[in-house]
Amino acid sequence: MRDNLSYMGAFPALLPAPQPLSDSPWRFLTYFNYYRLILGVLLLAIALFFGEAMSSSAREYSLFATTTLLYFLLVIASIVLVQSQQRRLNLSLQLAFQMSADIVLVSLLAYFGGSTQSNLGMLLLVSLAFGAMVSRGRITWFYAALASIAMLLEHALAVLTRDAPFASFFQVGMLSASYFAISALSQTLTRYAKANEKLAMMRGVDLSNMAEANRLMIQDMPDGVLVVDERGGVRQFNPGAERLLGYTFPVGGQVNLAQCSPLIEALFAGWRQNKALGNEVLRLPITHLMVRVRFLPVERDGFWGAIVVLEDMQRAQEQAQQVKLAALGRLTANIAHEVRNPLSSISYATELLREGSQDAAQERLLNIILDNTSRLNRIVQDVMQVNRRDRLNAEEINLCVRLPLFIDELCQAEKMPREVFALNILANCQARFDRGHFEQVLWNLCRNALRYSQRQAASVQLNVFQSDDGKLCLEVEDDGVGVRADALQKLFEPFSTTDASGTGLGLYIARELCEANGARIEYRHVDMGGACFRITFGLRQ
Repeated sequence: MRDNLSYMGAFPALLPAPQPLSDSPWRFLTYFNYYRLILGVLLLAIALFFGEAMSSSAREYSLFATTTLLYFLLVIASIVLVQSQQRRLNLSLQLAFQMSADIVLVSLLAYFGGSTQSNLGMLLLVSLAFGAMVSRGRITWFYAALASIAMLLEHALAVLTRDAPFASFFQVGMLSASYFAISALSQTLTRYAKANEKLAMMRGVDLSNMAEANRLMIQDMPDGVLVVDERGGVRQFNPGAERLLGYTFPVGGQVNLAQCSPLIEALFAGWRQNKALGNEVLRLPITHLMVRVRFLPVERDGFWGAIVVLEDMQRAQEQAQQVKLAALGRLTANIAHEVRNPLSSISYATELLREGSQDAAQERLLNIILDNTSRLNRIVQDVMQVNRRDRLNAEEINLCVRLPLFIDELCQAEKMPREVFALNILANCQARFDRGHFEQVLWNLCRNALRYSQRQAASVQLNVFQSDDGKLCLEVEDDGVGVRADALQKLFEPFSTTDASGTGLGLYIARELCEANGARIEYRHVDMGGACFRITFGLRQ
């Protein structure tokens, strides 16, 4: 299953807090060995071409060349050990061995190459700098002290054996002081570098986690999100956009708005000309879902484009419905207690009065009371039906089987001939709906159609078919006068009716129950006259 959030630059997963930078000392030690390898090659070149000029005798030249070759071989061995057995060897022991070898061998090279005049002792400055980067604590000062002692002993030996100038001890002392200074400076800079590296790593982890949190939040949000460039090319999208648009974005492919939604592409073009147009409510052509389209400009690091937010209006309506249902639940509870009980008392008292002797005028008044109490009772029952819309148990209903049975029951209850109803049902059609809700919706629609029809053969038709987008539809059509144009706006509003004996809640209840079951009911104009109500199933599984 592919990652539903197809950002071109995928964010990393949530990362843990950074661990201590244990690889940094090994990295510094590797660089140190590379430096020593280059130094060994240069010393071999010096011994080959300038060794005789630097040494005072052939014996010292031979010792200088031998020491240089020994240094080069030790460097090769150190590199091999670090690369092949890095995790098995002790870092401190390796560093101590390499630093000791550098101090001893460079001191010998300085002695055989002319003591202070060769300035080879300055090579230890770089070694001590790397040693301070790798080591921690007082051992850094130990290496500096060891290098200072070695250079002082080397010059003392040169004074005793070669008559080197005694005044050069000042130069050696200054070099020794430089050893301590470079060690202190390198250790301080390394400490700051490690702290900054750790801080940068933590900031990077925080940014990655924030980006991943944003990715997960956008991925799970029901609204659609598209990131488009100035040419309308889709750079990023989330599953909500695919669901609302009814379009599957190809993985790794280049898609523009004109391909996935020409309507939104036209809005985007208009928004670029006039930024006031970026808040439109429209019905998408493929999914027939109502969305609010908003454009948020993006101008950053040379990228110009916009974030297209597709707000699912159905979800907003469902949230409003939940609030409405909660209020309606409290209302119906009060109605059941405060209205139905008095109605029962009034009806009972009226029935008792009818049993006594009364004239025609009294009989007419009592009938008016009974008719109105009966109507009020129906209103209460209808309102309580709306309150039960969230108590659904959806199942697959075979319309080929259920509709004929329902028509038979309706004809028996209304005492109408079966010929009044005509059925045109698609073969093997099933709708997912709560059975009780389905019968309630059909009961309201068919009774309305029967009331306004001519009650002739096939006056009321029930047609089941598939729409152009593959959705299953059920139409209830009659041959009456149809719905007046001035009543269309309030057709599905509660307590809106043109029949004095009706409650005005039938179509409102039908719409509420259809929406609860992921269907849509709408009125359609009939050219030949009459009214037609269409139910479209399967808009939300």
